[in-house]
Amino acid sequence: QVQLVESGGGLVQAGGSLRLSCAASGTSFSINAMGWYRRSPGKQREPVASITKDGNADYADSVKGRFTISRDDAKNTVFLQMNSLRPEDTAAYLCYAHVRSSSGLFLFYWGQGTQVTVPS
Repeated sequence: QVQLVESGGGLVQAGGSLRLSCAASGTSFSINAMGWYRRSPGKQREPVASITKDGNADYADSVKGRFTISRDDAKNTVFLQMNSLRPEDTAAYLCYAHVRSSSGLFLFYWGQGTQVTVPS
């Protein structure tokens, strides 16, 4: 079992920045990839950014050039630096981890989400 705990959300004015963190904990697992989705009222959940164990990052077109994903493997933690925030970035940001268990199973785990609000 893997637990993901997010932090760093909040309210920020347009043009401001926030840094989200997501720490994975548990036993007997290795992380293949971690990333973030977001969910806002009236919209489908959408991928925001992801990063593989090799450090390859991928971003949604809507956040390219503004958001940066990184990871600290020693701490099983992924970060999302969000700059130049816009009202349309307002959403609950959910962290996920794609892991390989000690028994060889590949599983997805999700965090509870952290709210980011950018008033218009």
